[in-house]
Amino acid sequence: MIRKYNENEIPILVNIWEQASSIAHPFLTQEFTKIVKKAMTEMYLPSSETWVYTEANSIIGFISMVENEIGGLFVNPEFHSKGIGTLLIKHIEQIHEELEVEVFEQNKIGRPFYEKYGFKKTKEYFHEESNQKVIRMKKSNTL
Repeated sequence: MIRKYNENEIPILVNIWEQASSIAHPFLTQEFTKIVKKAMTEMYLPSSETWVYTEANSIIGFISMVENEIGGLFVNPEFHSKGIGTLLIKHIEQIHEELEVEVFEQNKIGRPFYEKYGFKKTKEYFHEESNQKVIRMKKSNTL
């Protein structure tokens, strides 16, 4: 089931983010990850439109939106490759005609995932805080 998250579920979402991010972003420093974790808890999740995927009343994954931009899409690693990310993308596509996302160039999980769903690179830049190259991607659902 996909539903909007409740603010009291932020610790669960941050835990999922931490587990999935460590697999998708092994190139990030612990210092940078610690800063992002604090921002996720205090700023990003509270100010985004976040949807969670649940099974048996447990949150398995989530997608956070800031307008039409995917701020984060993370699934508990135990449930990777089971179609949960796909369901979350399809849910968001019903709400937004155009979607945008930024992924680290070295993200070997996220980049192919978004490419699979028709996202195309529109720009790349160097993200100084993480010392990484970032790729901005866009997908339009209009014909």
